[in-house]
Amino acid sequence: MLRKINLFLFFLSLTSAIFSQQIIDTLYTSHGTVLLYENKSWQYLEDLRFDGVMNEHLNCVLRDHPDLDLKQHWDNNVVFPSGYSNSMAHFNDTIWVCVLRDLNDEFVMPVKGIMTSSYKFRGKRHHRGVDLDLNTGDTVVAAWSGKVRYAKYNEGGFGNLVIIRHDNGLETLYAHNSKLLVAPNQYVKAGTPIALGGNTGHSFGSHLHFEVRFYDLPMNPEEIIDFENKRVRDDNLLIHRSLFIPGAKPSYLTQDNPTATAASLAVNPATSNSTNKYYKVRSGDTLSSIASRNKTTVAKICQLNGIKQTTVLQVGRNLRIR
Repeated sequence: MLRKINLFLFFLSLTSAIFSQQIIDTLYTSHGTVLLYENKSWQYLEDLRFDGVMNEHLNCVLRDHPDLDLKQHWDNNVVFPSGYSNSMAHFNDTIWVCVLRDLNDEFVMPVKGIMTSSYKFRGKRHHRGVDLDLNTGDTVVAAWSGKVRYAKYNEGGFGNLVIIRHDNGLETLYAHNSKLLVAPNQYVKAGTPIALGGNTGHSFGSHLHFEVRFYDLPMNPEEIIDFENKRVRDDNLLIHRSLFIPGAKPSYLTQDNPTATAASLAVNPATSNSTNKYYKVRSGDTLSSIASRNKTTVAKICQLNGIKQTTVLQVGRNLRIR
């Protein structure tokens, strides 16, 4: 017992050296061990060990991919911790993300109001999210379960801002609120009230500015969410570089566009041309086995999907085979 106490005291002294504020006391609660600092601030002991990774499998896939150099940091004071250095410009593959990872996951619309402005260019300025209608004081809730990374007033134009990193690997951003109801490092379930809507920051009229980001890179929220029917559009999200083009339309709208890329056409096969046929990659599949099973050739599959014979197939990816 004495040895455990000494090890714990050593750990506290070590963390005290890391942080500028001295730890003056500890408090044991049902939510975890709280460290109390001399400046009257506090922190959970568990948060000292947290590296910001909410989806370990996805993080490993991205970390080991030869065409990617995506950074993911955990910072309670910076809106975009990567400093705009992340890029998908040289990424020629597709990565599968499960938006709802298991039966316990759920999605809840952040607010009940309709979408009043889409993901698009406003003149020369890129609107990186969507605007949802509300009245000042209306409750804003977490779209998915996750951990609050940022919750304070932002001088950059967002006003009272909440950013949540989710278990599915995405981050959502909720801006222009009148009041914040959560704190950094707090874990929230989908549907948990996180703020009251408002008109703070660079805003003209009460609304919620809502963004969906993947490793600090914004994407069109309509790619994932059906705002009219207030539900997730598809449990499966296929990540490819076309998603991150500024002002990009959601792929379900580009199916009849002859200039759309093969990757964007393949994202939502359920809405594609009825003469096309798709195959969802399963564990153990190879291009050869898929071609044989569907009476086609590897060369044809590669041509239809804009991939190479050496491309690593991600489980869950939809490949066009006709």
